[in-house]
Amino acid sequence: MVVETETGRDESEAAAATASAMDDGPCGESEGGGDAAAKAVGAKDAGEGDEPKEEEEDGRDREEEEEEAAKRGWSEIRLAIEELSAVDVERRGGKPPPPSPPPPTLTFLALSHLLLQVLDKIGPTMAVLRLDVQRNIERLQELYLLDPSKYYNLEEILEKEVDEGTARKVDSCARAILWLTRSMDFTIALLQRLEEDSDQKCFAQLVESAYMVTLKPWHGWISSAAYKIAMKLIPDRKMFINLLVGKCQDCAALKEEIRKLAKLLKPFLDDIHAMMVSSSALH
Repeated sequence: MVVETETGRDESEAAAATASAMDDGPCGESEGGGDAAAKAVGAKDAGEGDEPKEEEEDGRDREEEEEEAAKRGWSEIRLAIEELSAVDVERRGGKPPPPSPPPPTLTFLALSHLLLQVLDKIGPTMAVLRLDVQRNIERLQELYLLDPSKYYNLEEILEKEVDEGTARKVDSCARAILWLTRSMDFTIALLQRLEEDSDQKCFAQLVESAYMVTLKPWHGWISSAAYKIAMKLIPDRKMFINLLVGKCQDCAALKEEIRKLAKLLKPFLDDIHAMMVSSSALH
């Protein structure tokens, strides 16, 4: 919003400067009677030209409002696809892919918020994990808002804490990034199992399988014990799928969106893990 406001201000100032230059004439001379008449005609033409411009702007506003209204009916999975599509690097022609840019902080935060919504759909059984995710989002968001231009990507945040020697602290943003990434690893593993399984396993089995390969290796005995209790409150498969499906969607569309999300999200998460290894932040 700040960028849009500043851009609008710059455009207004540029328009005012242009109008002033036109008033003074090309050489800064005062206008005579003929010049005044010409100016009046020009002003009339400019006024007439404003109407289509205003109509065009109104049309754009309506389109944006309609787009926002449509997005409110999207599933969290489709919203995540939209976020990731903006930073996806296409690989074409068999050529080696260019180096991926550092993961944008805002995209990472948006995906983390969508993760919260998915955990909410699983229900109170994910309360402990949800609380950790929420705290990590708030910690990372707080640092980003201190200087958005400086911390626009995750690499800048990691480098700051590595240089300060604070990356390994319990309340560091580096640890927040790490655990949010692991939580997303768990989520995409769960969604992929849901998409690949042909209704043979109950939902609790799918959650267990995803947990064992993503979060379990990093959990201590307290977290593992909390997870075992949470497993007893897992919703059934049909209920979870119904909660995931957005408006005007069906199960076939959901499965296709899970495949798209996995294709976009996995390399994004791999880049974050690789970035943390190269920075020696926590891995």
